[in-house]
Amino acid sequence: MKVLLLKDVYKLGRAGDVKRVADGYGRNFLIPHGMAVLATAGALKQAEHIRLRANEQRAILNKEMDAIAKKLEGVVLTFAAKASETGKLYGSVTSQMIAEALQKKTEVEVQRRQVDMQPLRNLGTYKISIRLTVDLIPHISVIVHREGETPVAEEPEAPAVVE
Repeated sequence: MKVLLLKDVYKLGRAGDVKRVADGYGRNFLIPHGMAVLATAGALKQAEHIRLRANEQRAILNKEMDAIAKKLEGVVLTFAAKASETGKLYGSVTSQMIAEALQKKTEVEVQRRQVDMQPLRNLGTYKISIRLTVDLIPHISVIVHREGETPVAEEPEAPAVVE
């Protein structure tokens, strides 16, 4: 099924793009949520208008979010956790925990869905992306250390970004 995107859809495309998607994804999610319409001849005539309007809105949103991105860029969060001798955590550091810690440290409200990562299950330093908008993605460092020990700042061992 071909659809014309009305809004930016993460990992699919930007507003005004014509994309081929699975029938169920288009019929059950994109179209009911107002993110897309069927790519008919009439809709395709509006594609350029939709694209221009979305670019204007995206520019305004990026301007607003730029100050927040500067606040978040380079923030270092530390988490103490119980871990085995091999460095594997008993439990994990989740995106919800990172979002809450960011809110306490920077007073910027970030939803857990904006934190691009898999749960951290090992000790170490990780570089994590915070997806504010399609274009603005600041990076923070997360240090996971053993309870009772002082955190050691080191180079991030592996990005925990899911793309």
